[in-house]
Amino acid sequence: MTSPQPVSEPSRREPVLLVAASLVAAEALALLAVGVSVVLGGAESRLLLDVTTTGFFLAYGGGLLFCAWGLLQARRWARAPVVFAQLIQVLVSWSFFSGETRWVTVLLAGTAGVVLVAVLSRPATRALVDDEPAY
Repeated sequence: MTSPQPVSEPSRREPVLLVAASLVAAEALALLAVGVSVVLGGAESRLLLDVTTTGFFLAYGGGLLFCAWGLLQARRWARAPVVFAQLIQVLVSWSFFSGETRWVTVLLAGTAGVVLVAVLSRPATRALVDDEPAY
């Protein structure tokens, strides 16, 4: 006779959270790459500026990567910083609107829009919120 298998808890991983986490991770990796490129391509005359800029991008990218992991694990705390980062990204994208860089605006704002829709959707909210609202 075999012993009964323990009943596993149903997975709370929603496809929308997987999409959001993947896009946020891609954003994080891009920010980490920018940070590394700043320090590698920097001039000796602006060393302090390059070091602080690199530190900013590495911290921002690392924080977003941690939040992407939080979304994958359906952690409630991950949603607020991700939403904030996407709103900042929409504002930054606007600076690329004119001229030949308009595609950057579309890329940044489009990615931010998809992430916002995903993390604020009903399935994501159900997965991230443990308790039912009391009416």
